[in-house]
Amino acid sequence: MSRSSGVPLYLQLIDVLTHDIENHVYKAGDQLPSERELCDLYQLSRITVRQALQELEREGTITKKHGKGTFVAEKPIQQNLVNLYSFTDEMKRLGKIPKTKVLDFEVIRLNSRLAKKLKMDAGIEVVRVTRLRLADDRPLMYETTYLPRTIFPYLTREQFEQRSMYTIFRQDYDVYVTKVVEKFTATKMQKNEAAQLTEATGTPAILIKRYGYDHERLVEYTSSIVSSGKFYYRVEITN
Repeated sequence: MSRSSGVPLYLQLIDVLTHDIENHVYKAGDQLPSERELCDLYQLSRITVRQALQELEREGTITKKHGKGTFVAEKPIQQNLVNLYSFTDEMKRLGKIPKTKVLDFEVIRLNSRLAKKLKMDAGIEVVRVTRLRLADDRPLMYETTYLPRTIFPYLTREQFEQRSMYTIFRQDYDVYVTKVVEKFTATKMQKNEAAQLTEATGTPAILIKRYGYDHERLVEYTSSIVSSGKFYYRVEITN
């Protein structure tokens, strides 16, 4: 650490820790030295060390676990928003092994709130499927999907356990998702969501509401909870 460089000490510490993480001195999941240890190691004040760690946590480089310490965060998965995608296909493209665990499958009748979202009449039957999406056995997304039975009358739980949803659409119903509208909202995980995603209740998350269309016909409504530390979205705009 140079006290005469003009660079704030907390920024110098950020550079040192980032360098060590990028060069695998500390790997994903490894515990970092405690604040006190970092103070002694680099001859810094507790305030300086804490400021550096707070910045690294905000960037998603590290994560703090209450009562356990500070750890190197798993590298989040990037999703490009420009292209229409399926989770299964996207994970394969990234070289990861996708897996879907069906948590619940049932036929329900739409209440007025859901009917409004699906632009259908209240009381219409839909299939509700709750799934946990994983990549390399790492839980990433907690999804609840609603599918009109007028379009998909013979869906079964076994189909969702054996094939991706869009594959079922294409192969069994000749339905193709040609357009998707997604809405993003910052939220916090509820108890059941956090338990499935191996996070603490109240962890910051992204709520994604996905409307899938076969041309102009709405065929899918999915509500997803994604850990903001495990997944991020990228948009590239060009002229």
